[in-house]
Amino acid sequence: MSMPGIRYCPGTLAEGFNTYSQACLRRLYNGKKVNHILPYNPPEISEEDAKKFIENRKRISISGVQEKVSLLLEKNKLRLTREAEQGTYILKPIPRDLKKVDQVPANEHLTMQIARQVYGINTAENALIFFKDGSPAYITKRFDVKPGGTKWGKEDFATLAGKTSENTGPNFKYGYSYEEMAGLIRRFVPAAAVEMEKFFSMVVFNYLFSNGDAHLKNFSLLQTANGDYILSPAYDLVNTRMHVDDTDFALDGGLFAGDFESAHMQINGKAGLKDFQEFARRIGIHEKRRDFLVSPFLERQVLVEELISRSFLDESTKRAYLLHYQAKRNQLS
Repeated sequence: MSMPGIRYCPGTLAEGFNTYSQACLRRLYNGKKVNHILPYNPPEISEEDAKKFIENRKRISISGVQEKVSLLLEKNKLRLTREAEQGTYILKPIPRDLKKVDQVPANEHLTMQIARQVYGINTAENALIFFKDGSPAYITKRFDVKPGGTKWGKEDFATLAGKTSENTGPNFKYGYSYEEMAGLIRRFVPAAAVEMEKFFSMVVFNYLFSNGDAHLKNFSLLQTANGDYILSPAYDLVNTRMHVDDTDFALDGGLFAGDFESAHMQINGKAGLKDFQEFARRIGIHEKRRDFLVSPFLERQVLVEELISRSFLDESTKRAYLLHYQAKRNQLS
């Protein structure tokens, strides 16, 4: 694989950059001038680097099926962490066993950038980065690590729900509904009304951008400086429909708790605006606030299309990504 020609910032997707923009460097690397090329080859083509990556993966404590490695920034160079070191970045190389597997890093980067830039969703800092052979990887800054290296308290929703593989089985992170997740917010978050609106926007976003892996472990509460908990920045946002044939909602229960199914869903077989309106009512969001929160998802398609065009997806995947988005937007509206 050869290094791609770069015309847009691999972080913000701003036009006119052949490396990271200053805005990206400030947000992701604390203003340090970091190269968009890693000092490693991908493990599958370098035996020497493969040994380093394998050793690193033994230590990283991030859950999930995709391979992740831990990095830290030393002066202005990224490197793999060594034993007993606390990493501050997570690197996700190209995974395996998916359709369009080489497009996964660019997909996640684009989806995260759309969430922040178009809809104002608080996301983990992120960018694309490249191995020495030009292969892309996704890099994200850990939001649970303090500047001194200690960690903020963080609990994912599987833990909050008391679900583990031991007590619920291997699919424990899917056996729930988003309405039940809202109940956990009411239970554990002091400023529940504020965080509930953020949660609602996230559920709509995941639907609109076909994130069929928005399960219990991909939502978390994060400790604040005051010692209470709020929703963490969003992470692991990806249009999974590009890579697997999945359902509209990651959770087995879908939007609603129990056996409830909206009249709209019964008639149409797919979720639409009325379902999200009913979902908002059931989790305690007032009609006016609900409409205010939904309106950006119905109105900002031009901005979405612009970011897709600037993304690092190949041309056929850009078209497919746009078509999936347009189909979901039509269902939503």
